[in-house]
Amino acid sequence: MATLRRIHSWLPQLLRTQACRRAAAAPTCRLHRTPASVLRGREFSLSACRPKSTKDLNSARQRGLTEEEEEEEDEGFIEDSEVEELFQLQVPAGIGEGQHRVFIVHPDVKWGSRKQHLTSAELMMAEAVGLVNTLDNWRVVDTIILSTKTPEKKRIFGKGNFQSLTEKIRQTPGVSAVFVNVDHLSPVSEKELEEAWGVKVFDRYSVVLHIFRCNARTKEAKLQISLAEIPLLRSRLKNEMANLDQQGGGSRYIGGSGETLFEIQQRLLKEREMKIRSALEKLRRKRHLLRSQRKHKEIPVVSVLGYTNCGKTTLIKALTGDSCLQPRNQLFATLDVTVHAGQLPSHMTVLYVDTIGFLSQLPHQLIDSFSATLEDIKHSDLLLHVRDISHPETVNQKVNVLNVLKNLQIPDRLMNSMIEIHNKIDLVDNYESAELNALPISALEERGLGELKKAVEEQIVNCTGKHILDLQVDLSTPQLSWLYKEATVQDVQVNADEGSAVVKVIISTAAYGRYRKLFTGG
Repeated sequence: MATLRRIHSWLPQLLRTQACRRAAAAPTCRLHRTPASVLRGREFSLSACRPKSTKDLNSARQRGLTEEEEEEEDEGFIEDSEVEELFQLQVPAGIGEGQHRVFIVHPDVKWGSRKQHLTSAELMMAEAVGLVNTLDNWRVVDTIILSTKTPEKKRIFGKGNFQSLTEKIRQTPGVSAVFVNVDHLSPVSEKELEEAWGVKVFDRYSVVLHIFRCNARTKEAKLQISLAEIPLLRSRLKNEMANLDQQGGGSRYIGGSGETLFEIQQRLLKEREMKIRSALEKLRRKRHLLRSQRKHKEIPVVSVLGYTNCGKTTLIKALTGDSCLQPRNQLFATLDVTVHAGQLPSHMTVLYVDTIGFLSQLPHQLIDSFSATLEDIKHSDLLLHVRDISHPETVNQKVNVLNVLKNLQIPDRLMNSMIEIHNKIDLVDNYESAELNALPISALEERGLGELKKAVEEQIVNCTGKHILDLQVDLSTPQLSWLYKEATVQDVQVNADEGSAVVKVIISTAAYGRYRKLFTGG
């Protein structure tokens, strides 16, 4: 009933809001009668429309934004307090309350459509243990792999296996939660298992979501997680209201509003979902603006992606020398897209985009919620697929990553030019790649990075339509300084007697057109 009690706590504000709406419709309504709590409740929707201060305008103009761009940037403005309110209000009951001693159960499906063909039950269990160990104050106390023919049934296992499992859980001292390693449990199954075992029951959806919640730092990550939690809250609310109906208390009308308790609570969730989606859309527009600015500056963008904990952040730190990056050896350490500048052997600047890690059986609701973040992948010039080649599941992980990219409808041009990187070769004795086009590296020891940078440069030149040219420049004109600013200068051979130089550059078609118009009259 925790979900019910939590959402029930919103009712006073709702009723005050309803009273204000009725008052607003009446001719005798006065603004000073509006309760302060109602005004606070409205702040979220009003903040995006508030006038910009002079300080805000000056700050935007100092960054070189046009008036139209300033308006778009301002639309993405959301108060931290408003995001935090949405983030904290919806914490699913039980999962974030203190520490947990977890018993992990993996249902091993031996045949049928749900059987895993590219992995084993033991490796699936190892990943589940890794998920639990990622969380502070959570500890695995025992694990078990049980065969099942009917994973879709309420209790997942047959009668005999379920009875022996129940006895084992009850006999294990100190168990406070059971993690059933399946994609998603229905509310009915969750209730049935909790009643049988007497402890909280989690599935992969709820555990991964809690890891996301613990690692969220930015507004966008918090909003995306809040959005992903709504289906979980909605399904649990429905189940709890069904129980209340059985007790004869679920259909009472509230405060003469003509709505049942269930209808009001569903509407509250719907309104909150709309607010989150609206805020995310504003952030999406802001992200689009930033992409447009990068495109205008013609800086190539390279998205680094892969299975969670494959070493993406460590690789970007090695490629860029960015000391601010602090890689962590844990699942889903990166939730927010971050962009880091690096230089290729030709001195061309590229932007490396660090993306959220992928996971097998990641529920589609989570992918949907993070679609705005993953959208950056589609707008890249090149993809780097990083694989942890030391992991026993590396082939299965590759398949999962490619499936996610397929579902995201990544353009063929990106899929065909994608560079596959075999990372962590320092953990494999005498490593030899069986895949000819893959590049073996150790990001931690910075081995193989030279070959990787050359491959990135070659693909960037090909896919962005840049040209490698030798240009004759007059040193008495601004030609050389212009090329340093607008193109990538690789080499300068000066002829002092003639006051000229031959400059080897990598330059885009558009920039070369501007160069010819300015300096050669072409």
